Amino acid sequence: MTVRALPSTARESKAVTYARLAKLDVFDYYLSLPVVLSAVLLPIGDFDVAALVTLGLFGLGAVLMTASLVAFDDLTGYRDGSDTANYRANPTLRRARRKPLVTGALTEPEVVCFGWLTAIAGAAVFAVAVVTAPHAPQWTIWLIVANFVVGIQYSYGLKISYHGFQEAYIAALGWVMVLAPYGLITGRSDGFVLVQALLFGLGPLLFGVYSNTNDIAGDRAVGRPTVAALTTPRGNRRFVAAVSLGEFLLGAVASATGVAPWWFVLLMLPVTVLRIRQFGTGFGPRGDILRARAIGFTAHRVGAALLVAANLILAVTQ
Repeated sequence: MTVRALPSTARESKAVTYARLAKLDVFDYYLSLPVVLSAVLLPIGDFDVAALVTLGLFGLGAVLMTASLVAFDDLTGYRDGSDTANYRANPTLRRARRKPLVTGALTEPEVVCFGWLTAIAGAAVFAVAVVTAPHAPQWTIWLIVANFVVGIQYSYGLKISYHGFQEAYIAALGWVMVLAPYGLITGRSDGFVLVQALLFGLGPLLFGVYSNTNDIAGDRAVGRPTVAALTTPRGNRRFVAAVSLGEFLLGAVASATGVAPWWFVLLMLPVTVLRIRQFGTGFGPRGDILRARAIGFTAHRVGAALLVAANLILAVTQ
């Protein structure tokens, strides 16, 4: 597919352009850090300051790795023409300048260089985090390594997201962002933290599936097999409904079985309300998919705040 850059609407510094490439304004995965901190913070008298160092290093590594992932994703999307097609289709709601290759603000060699530099730096920071962590159980190391390798191959190299694993990785990245730093700090796994990790990972998935619904035409054109691109509109709607319902059921079952406090499912009800509104907005009569996607960001951020609250409440009431 032949592509041409869309015109950039305004000049900006290279630093700002690279920040756009790295999607630094989309901080939702990094909300795992306050979630983990809240799970290990109390009682304050037993808190080890080394945990902050570990959490900070892990967070920096995650930012660098994610910057590499999205840079290579943009590179592949530009080369196959899907980004240009998707962003030209609705330039007012999906601003093309978020894709510096599409606007011509960056060249392909610049993006490739940025992708590899951030990948190398991310790997180095992750290594320091593991070496200096209070604990480093083997399962956390494998989680970090597997997540890093798969992340770099997400849309580049093996192009995992082009072989039917996009939705799975979007969720798995969120799971690792909670479980790995928690393991490095505490040296153990915990049932309630696992529930929180699973819920946290569903947050990005539940705005990602709305993006995929918006991008069906472009993804089909380049053979990117998302659920939305592979199935019918009805099948995609059912898939999104199932994931949304699954998020609620996960919290409900955890509360009912004692893995989470009994009140946890009640605490998380605001997220459920937002999910109902999100689904109605995206798949209701008006079918405003991009507005539904925006509601997904809000739902995830509210959910992360409620997970922090749950950890603090549990710590002071035990």
